[in-house]
Amino acid sequence: MQEHHSETENESGMRKVRLREALLRLRSGLPPAQREAAAAAIGGGVIRWWEVNRPATIGVYWPIRSEPDLRDAYRTLAERGVRLALPVVRDECQPLHFLAWTPGDAIREDRFGVAIPAAEQSVAPDALLIPCVGFNPMCMRLGYGGGFYDRTLALSPRPLTLGIAYDCGAAEFDGQPHDIALDMVLTESRLLTNRPGVSR
Repeated sequence: MQEHHSETENESGMRKVRLREALLRLRSGLPPAQREAAAAAIGGGVIRWWEVNRPATIGVYWPIRSEPDLRDAYRTLAERGVRLALPVVRDECQPLHFLAWTPGDAIREDRFGVAIPAAEQSVAPDALLIPCVGFNPMCMRLGYGGGFYDRTLALSPRPLTLGIAYDCGAAEFDGQPHDIALDMVLTESRLLTNRPGVSR
């Protein structure tokens, strides 16, 4: 009986691997002009989301692998007095750590080749912008498979979460026991919400 359960989990894991690969191909295949326009629309949505929810400190992300580039929105948020932070992987089995960052600050690459602040000033964000490879109608996120954001969101108190994705990331998949749904997912054309009490 246990063996059958393990096979089912393995099959589910393989389906997610295949789905992730397919969605990454779709995303990387977007024409540059379409990707730029979509990112601008998402950036505008981020500003509207902030105007409603007003988190003081937001954990953002540095775009990699054709993720929506929201750096213009980051500059707008910083100009409005929002404190920003970038995630850092301290240990591959631990939650993400966040370092204060303002657009224009010096950055360096970590061991994964991802940009992180050169200065180390730890902060605890009130909200997170979380890039998604894919997402489903229940605001479950498909990421790169490392589990970093799942471990981060398992902490208490949990920050407000806004998933960031292109429309082409919409997919049907089941969450696994360790997966944690996001509060909202924002694309260039829509805003999905998972929590009735969270403002659009």
